[in-house]
Amino acid sequence: MVETVPLGPSGTSPDEAALLARMQAGDGDAFEACVRAYAGRLLIVARRILRNDEDADDAVQDAFLSAFKGISQFKGQSQLGTWLHRITVNAALGRLRSRQRRLEQSIEGLLPHFGEGEHQIDPPVPWRATPEISVLSQETRALHRRATGNLPYRFTAPRHRRISNGRGCQDTRHQHGRGQDAAASRPPGLAHTA
Repeated sequence: MVETVPLGPSGTSPDEAALLARMQAGDGDAFEACVRAYAGRLLIVARRILRNDEDADDAVQDAFLSAFKGISQFKGQSQLGTWLHRITVNAALGRLRSRQRRLEQSIEGLLPHFGEGEHQIDPPVPWRATPEISVLSQETRALHRRATGNLPYRFTAPRHRRISNGRGCQDTRHQHGRGQDAAASRPPGLAHTA
């Protein structure tokens, strides 16, 4: 037969009420007694939720730290063990949520595969511009237009047309009837930035 301890008006046993009063007074021995009394039960709860011993240990440690920091707010309306149990469940669930957010995924499928002669088996995936890259490219062109807007036309005309139209340097030089000597016609001090 299980022996029951009469509960006080606040729902705590006399021993628990005394332990609680000592902890609220800052008695270090009371904190140690609390850990010794409840750690085993709380560890079982955390292990059931997390299914990992190290994470369960950390969750129980976090729960005790939270409980000890907030012990002054505990009014004793429930048993101390019930309060610690709830804090432990919350700590374990918090760890579980954070673990699910940062699930590790293997990158093996993203890496190229090589044959015996170190030749790539799978052809490289063609690069495709995403909507974000397209928007950034448009923003870059707009910034360039604003930045070069105050420069004299003779310095910016060919380059501005090339950037605005998305052409390369070679296309721009040939379009204007210039060959490889186009760099020689650039004003001194302007760097080639193709």
